[in-house]
Amino acid sequence: MMLRLRSVLSLLLVVITTFLVSCSSPSVTVPDTYTPDRLSQIEMFLIPVDEAREGMNTLGEFVQDDNWIDTRTYIHGPFGFLRRDLTYLANTLLPSDKAQAQELVDEIFAHLDRLDAAAKDNNAAVTNFEYRNAVSDFDAYLDLVPTEAS
Repeated sequence: MMLRLRSVLSLLLVVITTFLVSCSSPSVTVPDTYTPDRLSQIEMFLIPVDEAREGMNTLGEFVQDDNWIDTRTYIHGPFGFLRRDLTYLANTLLPSDKAQAQELVDEIFAHLDRLDAAAKDNNAAVTNFEYRNAVSDFDAYLDLVPTEAS
């Protein structure tokens, strides 16, 4: 008799718990559009990223001139906070774009790391290749970022 009572009580607790969980408040969903607040936040995070993209042109000049010291210095200097800035901006994007943006951030820095190593070894072919790929990935990243008009 006691065993049946325990089984019934266990079943009753499961039913009550299931009922309470199903009646709980709905989860908050992330909007799937860019709100004006989110766009203004993106615009703020985009400022240093745009400056860094312009800096890629300077880096390109160093790479083209086989200026190994300035190439390495530029990667470690002006681009010192670039990963943080790109990540902050990626985190403001919609979930559908955020994962791809973060992958591109990783790719950009993989290219810059390889470019740095090639510049250390005075390897012009690899520095040029990695620079072009870094710029390509940087531009693909910026293509994910919405503008005010969109």
